[in-house]
Amino acid sequence: MDEVRWLDEREARAWRALQFMQLRLSGRLAADVATTSELSYADYLVLVALSDRPDGRARLFELAEVLGWEKSRVSHQVARMSVRGLVTKGRCGQDRRGAFAQATEAGRLAIEAAAPRHVAMVRRLFVDLLTPSELDTITTAAEKVLAALDRERACG
Repeated sequence: MDEVRWLDEREARAWRALQFMQLRLSGRLAADVATTSELSYADYLVLVALSDRPDGRARLFELAEVLGWEKSRVSHQVARMSVRGLVTKGRCGQDRRGAFAQATEAGRLAIEAAAPRHVAMVRRLFVDLLTPSELDTITTAAEKVLAALDRERACG
């Protein structure tokens, strides 16, 4: 077995700061969405992912990849949202085992209503606290890690 390369103090501090920042930001944003809209944070994230697509539609496995969720979690979330009329869930014509989710008019209206408040919170809790240079550094680092995760996933 290879010897473990433990994190040094600087590496551990950076890693823990990133973890706790993300956890606390997600918690605050989730609580705010839940108290100021008809959506859960999971609803919000699914609708954002769908609204990023021109036709407002995505295969469930694509949503899983974008959100970093297990396929079963996406399937259950989409089923709950479908019951509430936020999305429709349909079979994929090319792959009979595959399914897609598509935002409904109610889903689009819900995300449009929740988004301004959410963006204001993101700005207040994150963006406005950082300089443009710090934002660029975070973006570069995050995109580098995301690209490596995508390559790793592609390799199986």
